[in-house]
Amino acid sequence: MTTIREGLSNGQSLSEILNDLRFSNSVITQVALADYHGNTLQTLQLITENLTQVQKVRQKLVTVATYPIILLVFLIVIVLGLKTYLLPQVTTNNFAGTVINLLPWLFLGFGIMLTGLILGLVRYFKTTSPLRNIQKVGRFPLIQTYLKLYLTAFYAREWGNLIKQGLEMRQILVMMTKQNNQLFREMGQDLIDAMQLGQEFHEKIHRYRFFAPELALIIEYGDMKAKLGDELLIYADESWAKFFEKVEKAMTIIQPLVFLFVALMIVLIYAAILLPIYDQMASGI
Repeated sequence: MTTIREGLSNGQSLSEILNDLRFSNSVITQVALADYHGNTLQTLQLITENLTQVQKVRQKLVTVATYPIILLVFLIVIVLGLKTYLLPQVTTNNFAGTVINLLPWLFLGFGIMLTGLILGLVRYFKTTSPLRNIQKVGRFPLIQTYLKLYLTAFYAREWGNLIKQGLEMRQILVMMTKQNNQLFREMGQDLIDAMQLGQEFHEKIHRYRFFAPELALIIEYGDMKAKLGDELLIYADESWAKFFEKVEKAMTIIQPLVFLFVALMIVLIYAAILLPIYDQMASGI
């Protein structure tokens, strides 16, 4: 709070202060836009609500993942112990024994591949256009639903606030090109270029893969009734609610999948231990 007070007394805007404090681009952009539409208090309340929801999701993810991760660690230790001490003493010419022998190498290989993939994607996204990247990511089946809901809710909220304060769409787009958020700037310029070529705003929005199809219809319908600001704000609230609902549902699916994997590995361990014993008993008989 001391830093914020000093910044405000020195003539800095709240968004500039938050940028110095290294808040996320999403928060900084929302606060910067609030300087235009004037609803700073409401914007801060909405940011607080969204961050609270995100924190709840993170806590739930930690709760869901903690026990399975502990089981996985114990499982890896057991597999390494079996591979080192028990399996060399028995014949493991069976599928389960082969899998147990290969499992440490599979874990290592998967970890290296995943790390390389993440580092490569981070480097690629940093050196390419955010707008093109979002368009590409919006095609992936596993995350497109969450991405569409998040971006739709975010932009519908900001556009709705600005339009409700009397700003015209062209003014909003010009303002977007002046924000620190690179995606915001590129989208604003892209929309300006499209409108200069005679394309309607809702038509261009419909072409973006990372927005829900209903957003373009809401914009077209709101323009016809001259209540676009109110329509976007109502739609934004519904989109935020759907987004957090889907995220919470996804969290409940992760834990059973991890438990299923752990159970499968335990079955393989038992098979690797018992099958050679049964084979030796059968041959002795």
